[in-house]
Amino acid sequence: MAYVDGFLVAVPTANIEAYKKLASAAGAVWKEHGALNYVECLADDVPYGELTSFPRAVQAKDDETVVFSWIVYRSRQDRDAIVAKVMADPRLQGDEWKSIFDGKRMIYGGFEPFLEL
Repeated sequence: MAYVDGFLVAVPTANIEAYKKLASAAGAVWKEHGALNYVECLADDVPYGELTSFPRAVQAKDDETVVFSWIVYRSRQDRDAIVAKVMADPRLQGDEWKSIFDGKRMIYGGFEPFLEL
């Protein structure tokens, strides 16, 4: 079964177009290096919960939009090899992202699917 990396980040709403451009470029690099699927989603119906929620998880401010993303790979082994290539790719070596969103509030991790219908 596949392997999935998941990401959650708050992006200032004023920077959404810049984020989309960066995500498109990054997604192309991930796919070129072997990722099966690369998806970026803008929050549309994510209420600020009393205890937990997507906005709370990334400490989203009133002028920020939550972005939920995932990348699919054939396996954990493929993911590890692809991420190493992506991180070494000179097209993604800049600090452009730092002016678009606060990476310190990004949540990410790898997941092994157990059910796909």
